[in-house]
Amino acid sequence: MTLSHAAKEMGKWCDGITGVEGSSGYLALIVVTAFGWLWINDSLPFQTNGASKLEEEEEEEIPDPPRNFTITQLRHFDGTVDKRTDEKKPVYLSVNGTVFDVSNGRDFYGPGGPYEVFAGRECGAALATMSFDEKLLDDVSACEKLGVGDRNELENWMEKFEHYRCYPIKGKLVPDDKLPPSDRIISMEELGKYDGNLQDVPEEFAGYGAAPIYVGAGNKVFDMSFGGVPMYGKNGPYQKFAGKDVSRALALMSFDPMDLENTDVSDLEETKIKVLNDWINTFETKKGYPIVGKLGKENTE
Repeated sequence: MTLSHAAKEMGKWCDGITGVEGSSGYLALIVVTAFGWLWINDSLPFQTNGASKLEEEEEEEIPDPPRNFTITQLRHFDGTVDKRTDEKKPVYLSVNGTVFDVSNGRDFYGPGGPYEVFAGRECGAALATMSFDEKLLDDVSACEKLGVGDRNELENWMEKFEHYRCYPIKGKLVPDDKLPPSDRIISMEELGKYDGNLQDVPEEFAGYGAAPIYVGAGNKVFDMSFGGVPMYGKNGPYQKFAGKDVSRALALMSFDPMDLENTDVSDLEETKIKVLNDWINTFETKKGYPIVGKLGKENTE
């Protein structure tokens, strides 16, 4: 049977069903119209590229919540190869305290680029004055000392990065002199205030990109908002530790509520104390969480 003959037979069948001569043409028109409506309104169960709308939505990356950076932490993101992973690190830089991910501009700001000296640095004043002077780097306060013309140029750079280049904002750079002193005594009441539930940055921490999140370990209090927001912030897997002295829980690798509330480690064996000290070393050295105070008890180290 030829294609044309099959079409005629189909037409006769449609006419017999509907009682209207030439109804197959109307039926075809209805089918095409319906198909077109579904296509325009993205209601088809599939698309020409083989990816469903649901799959596309699932593939969209959820951006990390804003975080705080110390000067030392920011220096890590210079675009060089990470010796631990053998992969290229992202390229971040700070402009007047706002940290941008300029990895898409790696050719300019990454290793070998004309502006590589700015990678992993605060460079607002340097950009505003078009200077590569080392004295202007890592100095947020230098932006406050700029003249009117240079201040306008600084704002132009901010506008360019955020709205023209659309570089993602990762958080805020907190200069060392704006961090709380590491030797102040923090009470359990104050520790409990910063439990990861604060959504707004308190006034006393103006300039932060995220509210502080405190965790006590040993005799030290660390601020986990400097890179640990997804883990210790609201709904994070370790939020149970936020706002507490979790020395015992860390030593025992425990989420047991009794261990979370009990701060005493004097009855633990030496191997458990070593586990606690390893955690403290990880917080301080590997993660670079700033020490923002102490608990005023005997050191476990």
